[in-house]
Amino acid sequence: MKDFSKELVFKTSRSSGAGGQNVNKVETSVTVLWKVSDSGFFNDEQKDRIHHKLNNRINAEGFLFLTVSETRAQLMNKTRAIEKILELVSQALIIPKKRLATKPSKSQKQKRLDTKKKLSDKKENRKFRY
Repeated sequence: MKDFSKELVFKTSRSSGAGGQNVNKVETSVTVLWKVSDSGFFNDEQKDRIHHKLNNRINAEGFLFLTVSETRAQLMNKTRAIEKILELVSQALIIPKKRLATKPSKSQKQKRLDTKKKLSDKKENRKFRY
């Protein structure tokens, strides 16, 4: 995986949650922004794949963004944000294998028909005949 962390822009904000009075005065939440189209680490095909897969995380200006406020320490949140965005992009770049169509074998077909016949016979035997 390519390390494009030099292209990331960070913004901090006050995070909600645990921390007592400290929450009201310390900016521990980290938002990481990355302009996908301006990246020099990926070719156009890879950029298109990232845009397609992560479309719901990319805003109108073309920035991929992610906010992390898991811990009370800003530095920990920053490193976690970098890890998460690198993981997101690496997952988006994976090309799925094409599925090969296969046919069921004769024994599988016969087994399916046999179980259907057994079930049909069982239900037929439940009926009341007079």
